[in-house]
Amino acid sequence: MKTSEIDEIRRLCLRYPEVHEHKDGFGHVSFRVKAKPFVIIGETLSIKTLPATQEILLEQPGYIIAPYIGRHGWVLVEVEEAGWQAIEGLIREGYLIAAPKRLANQVQNG
Repeated sequence: MKTSEIDEIRRLCLRYPEVHEHKDGFGHVSFRVKAKPFVIIGETLSIKTLPATQEILLEQPGYIIAPYIGRHGWVLVEVEEAGWQAIEGLIREGYLIAAPKRLANQVQNG
């Protein structure tokens, strides 16, 4: 992924409460809330989605099921195919799935 894309994803993720960035031993960057990842950046962008969202996305170009973690709702997103508006919405959905209810309510009501 391009540095500018990673920077934009970082900006979109870190605007949510109590999100932190984590780098693993393989060089993958994840964005987490209370230790639960909702975005992972490696060679590609992976975002946690609801099963119904995942099903809809997989019928569109630019989205494929994430290896190993796809059965948990994760999709690989091609940034150029999806577009930033869609990515922003998916990041929000991923955050709301991973966040404790208190934080999810704060985002939804704020």
